[in-house]
Amino acid sequence: MERPANPRLLGIDFGGTKMAIGVGDTDGRLLASERLPTIAEQGAQQALTRALDRACELAEQTGGTIVAAGIASPGVVHDHGIELAPNVPGWEQLRLGEAVRAHLNLAHVRVTNDLKAAAYAELRLGALRDADPGLVVGLGTGVAAAVTVNGEVLPGRHGAAGEIAYGLTDLSWPPRLEPMLEATFSGRALDELAQRLGVDGRAAGLCAAAEQPGPVRDQLHLRVDELARQLVTCCLLLDPQRIVLVGSVAGNDLVRELLTERLTHTLPYPPEIVLSDFAQDAALLGALVMATEAQPAVV
Repeated sequence: MERPANPRLLGIDFGGTKMAIGVGDTDGRLLASERLPTIAEQGAQQALTRALDRACELAEQTGGTIVAAGIASPGVVHDHGIELAPNVPGWEQLRLGEAVRAHLNLAHVRVTNDLKAAAYAELRLGALRDADPGLVVGLGTGVAAAVTVNGEVLPGRHGAAGEIAYGLTDLSWPPRLEPMLEATFSGRALDELAQRLGVDGRAAGLCAAAEQPGPVRDQLHLRVDELARQLVTCCLLLDPQRIVLVGSVAGNDLVRELLTERLTHTLPYPPEIVLSDFAQDAALLGALVMATEAQPAVV
């Protein structure tokens, strides 16, 4: 098959609240991008269809044709479906790679977990280019991590390496299979805490209110303490050179300060902790990196 005159690469970062779509050139440079609401309550298929249709329109606007795609998704992605991604009804039943190939009539498609996509971006473009091992920690709507070793992202036996949302946060045993850490520290958990404490502005408002002494600060400190305990264990196991924080909550100065203080004073060999240069777009840029590596070779 002859390659189009203006080949384009597609990256999509699917999330429970938004979908980020990017079209790039064959070097992975972003040419056009857009965010669409997921509208999760309307189900998986409409979200997928809207994102892929808009991707085609963006490619046409750049005067090109999509030749390869990288897709970032919540959960643990398999060929037969997606596990641990309950936030969009029907998402777990999707055969995502197969659906993208069919909709776009495209052979070259790579699909992975959103934090693993973010880790690809950090390895190729960002803060992990000169650091090994590395740990990418996503503090957004949920909480998750990705491990990088020798310049590659570690998948784990089931593709579930880094699913720290399921870390245990109490002493009950046996625990229930539910994301206990995510229920304690995540954007969603902080939104709920803000509502319970009567603080406006959701997670961002909560963090702003915690700048002053009082019950809001005390509650936020308790939540950060729990996250820090989980990350201490990760660091003791991995001994990372650098931790890169991504996501909306990671962008809060107070959260980063508290987390850095706790890890620095607890670990025998504390890693460097940095905020990603593209904290809000890491998974999208990582999806474009995957598309770059998946594109057909020029003959």
